[in-house]
Amino acid sequence: MPGHRPGACVGRANLLALPVMSELSIEVPTSATSMAELKPRIDAALQKEFPGGMLQRRWEGEVLHLSGPGAKGSITFQEGTLFAQAELSPPASMMRGLIEQKIGSAIRNATAPDGTA
Repeated sequence: MPGHRPGACVGRANLLALPVMSELSIEVPTSATSMAELKPRIDAALQKEFPGGMLQRRWEGEVLHLSGPGAKGSITFQEGTLFAQAELSPPASMMRGLIEQKIGSAIRNATAPDGTA
């Protein structure tokens, strides 16, 4: 084989073990009485944490749908609590901690009385 070195491995690729699907769930209590009250603050907080359009947001009634590279999720409001849920696959699953921190921070900031938790 041209360029083949004796003892070199031929026809085998190095495999990288990628994390499997990861689920993310965050609950944050709030004194707000409806999602309508929180919508602008949630949008602003998520834009601050995820600038540049990396996280796509789409409101469908009272549910905020989120998506990004390897991630799909939603934020809902029920009985004084915001619930964020997401399914992460590579590459997002490799950054689960950072994503959890940023979404959690955004939700806490949105639910703080002055908008800055």
